[in-house]
Amino acid sequence: MKCPKCYSDDDKVLDSRSAREGAAIRRRRECLVCGHRFTTYEEVDRDEVTVIKRDGRRQMFERAKIHKAIRQACGKRKISDEQVRTIIDSVVAGIEGDEVSSDKIAELVMAELHKTDEVAYIRFASVYRQFKDVSEFLSAITEIVRK
Repeated sequence: MKCPKCYSDDDKVLDSRSAREGAAIRRRRECLVCGHRFTTYEEVDRDEVTVIKRDGRRQMFERAKIHKAIRQACGKRKISDEQVRTIIDSVVAGIEGDEVSSDKIAELVMAELHKTDEVAYIRFASVYRQFKDVSEFLSAITEIVRK
């Protein structure tokens, strides 16, 4: 692993432990050249999953797309990078099998956002569900208030 400070490949692992509810391994490392300590995460690559889009097209699963969509929904909200990673990890853990619909991914994201931040949930839902007017926003907000 390259040191983020001096870019040397020469490091040693000081500590390893399970992270993100078993979905990753957290490793604490020390660069043997400059002594800088840093943390890395190792996780299973879910890129072998195929996403089936609404129009029937198929494409490879990309974690970065979920990250971008969640970050947009969380814009100017007090949601940390760690919370976003936790949401994404939960979504990825909810994907079963080699194929998943984009609708299923969106539903998993909305469920996690609903638990984390209701405003971010509404923002994401408005794009995913393609709200056409204010009444659809109000309906979604009313649904949240009732719960």
